Amino acid sequence: MRYLDPKADLTFKKVFGEHPDLVISFLNALLPFETAEEEITWVEYLNPELVPMNPLRKDSIVDVRCRDRAGRQFIVEMQMMWTSAYKQRVLFNASKAYVSQLDRGGNYDLLQPVYSLNLVNDTFSESEAYYHDYRIVEVAETKEVIEGLRFIFIELPKFTPKNYGDKKMQVLWLRYLTEIGEQTREAPQELLANPDINKAVTQLEESAFSSAQLLGYDKFWDMVSTAKMQISSSQREAREKGLAEGRVEGRAEGLAEGRAEGRAEGRAEGLAEGRKEADMEHARRMRMKGYSIEDIAEITGLSPDEIAAL
Repeated sequence: MRYLDPKADLTFKKVFGEHPDLVISFLNALLPFETAEEEITWVEYLNPELVPMNPLRKDSIVDVRCRDRAGRQFIVEMQMMWTSAYKQRVLFNASKAYVSQLDRGGNYDLLQPVYSLNLVNDTFSESEAYYHDYRIVEVAETKEVIEGLRFIFIELPKFTPKNYGDKKMQVLWLRYLTEIGEQTREAPQELLANPDINKAVTQLEESAFSSAQLLGYDKFWDMVSTAKMQISSSQREAREKGLAEGRVEGRAEGLAEGRAEGRAEGRAEGLAEGRKEADMEHARRMRMKGYSIEDIAEITGLSPDEIAAL
């Protein structure tokens, strides 16, 4: 039996965007609920397209968006590659979902929390931890919290099954995302023993997909492979350019402020400028290959307007 990778766009949305029981289990396992009363017991799916009230403003699409009986909203996204703009996009989408709850003149007391759960198949922090929980807190005294928005980022490459200090279902769901793939011929019995995970594994069987869906699945991975190669090339070019410019600027600034500080600033500016130019060039190549503006924006971190202008 051949399985598809659950992290692909097609499979992720099939598992978590079509089966309320699975997304409930997934959210309860991965969100930082502290009591049983906080856990989700029922959801309804919402339109994943977040359309602004002003038609001239930017709209966006998320992988899964749902709401529970209390009115809390949950946004789930699977991100294959980390980009510098991804956190801003997450904040943008969650904020849009939060403010869209009220009509003009509505009572602010009616606003319910929005949870943003982001699975990242890449690393982006120097921390050894794979689980990152962000809230709006008072800087000097972090016990003071402004409720309403909560962001969870999970770095999948850092997860290992040895993290048994975490919740059991959290470990099982993360094993599902990291251990099941095209090379899997027999799913681990520990996963199949759990009814929710077993059902989710069944959804990944190749025979459950049409030929057209499988073509789209292969195109997705081709796009990811191309983007990774281009990003790697961008980073290498940016490093080389940053080092070169850093030496020049570093020498000039070093006369006034010290050579070490000058080189550091020069390298930082050179790297930033080099990354931007490389992203623009790779976006231009991807447009020539027929990738959609939305796909290019998600991969490069450039805005749709910047891409459309290429």
